[in-house]
Amino acid sequence: MRVRVKAPILESRMTLNAGAGLVRLFALVPCAGVGARSGAAGPKQYVPIAGRALVAHTLDALARVRRVAQTLVVLAPDDTGFATAVPCFEGWVARCGGAFRAATVQAGLAELSRRGAGPDDWVLVHDAARCLLKPEWVDRLIDACLDDAVGGLLALPLADTLKFARGERVSSTVDRRDKWAAQTPQMFRIGPLHEALRAAGDAVTDESSAIEALGLSPRLVLGSAHNLKVTLPEDFALAQALLEARRP
Repeated sequence: MRVRVKAPILESRMTLNAGAGLVRLFALVPCAGVGARSGAAGPKQYVPIAGRALVAHTLDALARVRRVAQTLVVLAPDDTGFATAVPCFEGWVARCGGAFRAATVQAGLAELSRRGAGPDDWVLVHDAARCLLKPEWVDRLIDACLDDAVGGLLALPLADTLKFARGERVSSTVDRRDKWAAQTPQMFRIGPLHEALRAAGDAVTDESSAIEALGLSPRLVLGSAHNLKVTLPEDFALAQALLEARRP
């Protein structure tokens, strides 16, 4: 199935009034990882699920978010799988991914700037492996964050009891009140996010962590339990079942 492609970014529907200026929304998909925990023979983002590569489902969902001007996929410099996995993708592709997620996102933000995005434009960073994304979840995030001074992320309040571990034994139980599981997309201004990631280094595992390190508090926007990140071998079967259940 063909991944829907955005029209040129100069179209008026892609420009939003935000106070005195005009801002645009871009999506950035870091797609340079190898998915070492997935058990797949190659990068997990190219594993077929429900008839298409995992990342093709992800990009199709983002393409159906009308307020996103353009999607940039950031690949590893030696990537050989994307063109085969998503042959009809006509969005932006950059082969500048790093060894860590933070480095890949930083490189993607720099690429967006080179392609004309401004520091006050918004970027929605989304995991390639969250292939169950629905456009309405992204729209909910945009609605909540577009006028926010900081930005925010999709997340889910924790339902499970959490345990600290010492080896294979429980050390203690963690109070789950006020604790949320972070998801993506995560939506921030391009300029501040780039600076936050540069200051935070490669240790951060999501964009919100970098923004938090600046002393800011991103907005939590309710996500979905179905917005899972395919990480472990058993996740592929679950994602396949959920995607097939959506078919008419």
